[in-house]
Amino acid sequence: MSPRTLLLLAKRPRSLGPLLAGATMLLVAIVARADDEPAKVTIPAAVERVYPALVRINLVTLEGTDGRVRKQVVGGSGVIISPDGYVVTNHHVARRASRIVCRLTNREELEAALVGTDPLSDIAVLKLDLAQRKPGAEPLHTAAWGDSDLLEVGEPVYAMGSPAGISQSVTVGIVSNKSMILPDFVGGAFVLDGEEVGQLVRWIGHDAIIYGGNSGGPLVNERGEIIGINEIGIASIGGAIPGNLARRVAEELIKQGEIKRSWTGVGVQPRLKNSPAPRGVLVSSVVPGGPAAAAGLKPGDVILSFNGADVDCTAREELPLFNQLILNTPVGAKVPIVVWRDGREETLELTTIARGAARSREEELKPWGITAQDLTRIMALELQRSSTDGVRIHSLRPGGPAAEAKPALGTGDIIVAVQGVPVKDVAQLRELTRERTAGKSQPVPTLVAIERGTRQLATVVSIGPERTDAPPSQAKKAWLSAEVQPVTKELAEALGIAGQTGVRVTQLYPGHAAETAGLQVGDVITAVDGRKLDIARPEDLEVFNNLIRRYRVGSTVALEISRGTSNLKIDCPLEVTPPSSSELATHKDTDFEFTARELSFQDRVLRKLEPELQGLLVERVEPAGWADLARLGGGDILMSIDGQPTPDIATLKKQLAAAKESHAKRLVLFVKRGVQTLFLELEPNWSEIDKEK
Repeated sequence: MSPRTLLLLAKRPRSLGPLLAGATMLLVAIVARADDEPAKVTIPAAVERVYPALVRINLVTLEGTDGRVRKQVVGGSGVIISPDGYVVTNHHVARRASRIVCRLTNREELEAALVGTDPLSDIAVLKLDLAQRKPGAEPLHTAAWGDSDLLEVGEPVYAMGSPAGISQSVTVGIVSNKSMILPDFVGGAFVLDGEEVGQLVRWIGHDAIIYGGNSGGPLVNERGEIIGINEIGIASIGGAIPGNLARRVAEELIKQGEIKRSWTGVGVQPRLKNSPAPRGVLVSSVVPGGPAAAAGLKPGDVILSFNGADVDCTAREELPLFNQLILNTPVGAKVPIVVWRDGREETLELTTIARGAARSREEELKPWGITAQDLTRIMALELQRSSTDGVRIHSLRPGGPAAEAKPALGTGDIIVAVQGVPVKDVAQLRELTRERTAGKSQPVPTLVAIERGTRQLATVVSIGPERTDAPPSQAKKAWLSAEVQPVTKELAEALGIAGQTGVRVTQLYPGHAAETAGLQVGDVITAVDGRKLDIARPEDLEVFNNLIRRYRVGSTVALEISRGTSNLKIDCPLEVTPPSSSELATHKDTDFEFTARELSFQDRVLRKLEPELQGLLVERVEPAGWADLARLGGGDILMSIDGQPTPDIATLKKQLAAAKESHAKRLVLFVKRGVQTLFLELEPNWSEIDKEK
C-alpha cells in the first residue's frame, strides 16, 4: 500500500466500513522516501500541542433513585488549561462526582477536586492535586484557547478525549455547522439538572468521530488551539460547546467558584411570520411574580432592544444569542427594554435578580427510605408556591418507611412539617430526624404533614433504624456427623441388597465421631439401637433425622451396618449439631454498605476451606454502595483489613469502627473468591457518610 493510499484512508475512516468500526483514527502525513527507506510519519502540530494535555477522568458519581443515592463509576475527558492544574470538562461528567481521579497522558494518576460547574453551558472545572506528584516531575502540559468565532464550515478539526474510558485518543473531521441546535425530532432540548443547555449554547457541529467518554474533551483547530469542548453526538455528527463560551465560563468558575446570572422570568420564541414588528424576539410567556411581570411585559410583546442592544430573532438558532444577552446582564441591574406593542414602541424598565440553580441536588435520608431535595426558586415557581420552605421527595425505596406509610408518601410530595414542627429544608429535616431517633433501636412512628398538589395530607411514618429482632437461638440437638441418603427400592436392587431399607452414608466429616467410629462412605445403616429403619423414600429421610435428634448430645448409638456382603455393628457417639448460619454472629454495616457473618460448619465443608483459614462470609453487598464500588461481592470470604485478620464479627466491628473514627481514606480488603485471593481497595467518601450521623 502506497503512502498516498495510507493518507487517504486516514482522512476517510468511514470508507473502511465495519472493519474499523469503533477504532480511533489519527491523521498523519506520510512523506515518501526512496523505496528502500521507511516512510516518515509527521505528527500534525495540533496533536503535538494538545494531546499531552489530555486527561482521562474517572469518577464515582452519586445519583438518587429508588430512595437511595446510588454510586457508580463513570468516565469522561478533559484538558489541562493552566500550569497549576486546572482542567476543563463537561458539567454532565463532573456534576455529581464524589471522587475524581485524572489520568494524564504520561500514565500519571492524580486526584482532583471540583472547582465549580455550570449546567446551562455544560462546563465544569477541576483542579488537580499537584501535591500528589512525585518530586522532580516534569511541568504539566497545557493547551491554549483559540477564537471559536473565526471557525469556518469545512475547516479541519480534531476531537480529542478518552472514548469509552480507553486511553487518550484523537479523531479528525471538519466543521459541519457553526450554530447547530437540536432538531425537533430529537426532542429539541438537552436538559441537565433542570437547565436546557440549548438556551445558551449553539454547538459547533463536526464529523470527527466521538463516542461516549469523549464528553469534556477538546475540539482543536489545525493551529493546536482549543476552539470547543465536545458534549453531544447526533448520528455521526458531534457537537462541541464553542470555545469562547467555554473559556468565559471556565475563567469565572476559577475566579469565584460559580456562575452568577440574571433572571427575568420571561420566555421567548422567534417572531411569528406575520409579525408587524420591524425586528425583535417574541415574548411567549411571563412568569407570575418574576421581574418581567413586575416590569409590565406581556405575552405577545416583541422585544426590540434589551439594555440598549438591538435584538432580532426569526429562527430558533438565534434564540441562544438573546438568552446570552439576558443571562450575562449583571444581577440587580436596571435594564431598559423597548417593546413593540399594539403597533407602537414602548419603553419599560426591568430589574434583574439572581437566577440561582434550577434544581437542587438530591440527598439520601436513610431513616425515611427516601431521597429528597430543597426547593429552589425556579422549582417553587413551577409548583406555583409562594415559598421555598419544605422538602420535595425525589424518590422512595420500595418497602421503606415512607413507602409503607398509610397513606404512603409519593414522589413529588413536599414534606412541610414533622411532629408539628415546620420543615424549611433537607438540613432541618435531617436534624429533626436525628433528634427523634436518638438512642432508639426500633423505628419511631412520626406524624408528617405533606403537600400533594393542592391537597394537605397527614400520615405517620415509622422512621429510624431497621428492625433488629434477632432469630431465636436453637436448642442443642444430637448429630451423627455424617450425611446420608434414603435407600430407595431401585437403589437397594442396584446395590445388591434388594428388599433392604435404611440410609446410605454419602459423606463423613474428617476428624468427627462418625469417621472415628469406623463408618465409611457407602455403608447402609439399617437399624439404630435395634430399631429397624423403614426408610425407602426421599420424604422418609426426616424420620431418620428426628430419630437421631431425640438422643442426648454425647450419647452413643449402636448402628447396624450393611457393607458389601458383610453386616456390622458400630457404636457411634453423637455430637452437637453445628450452628446454622442463622445462629451465627452477623454484622450489617450501613456506612460501608455490606453484611458479613461468621463462617458456619457447612460453609467450610461446601467450600472445602482449609481448617486453619480464618475469615468472615460476605452475605450481601448493597448495590452501588462503597463496598460494591470496591468490587467486594456476596460469597467472598473477608480474611483481613489493612493486613489485620478478621476472624470474627467482634473483630470486624472494631476494625470498621476504627476506620470510621479516623476517616480512613482507604481500606485494603484481602478476600478469598473461589480458589483465588484478591486485594480490594474500599475508598469511602466521609462527607457523604457523615451526613447520615
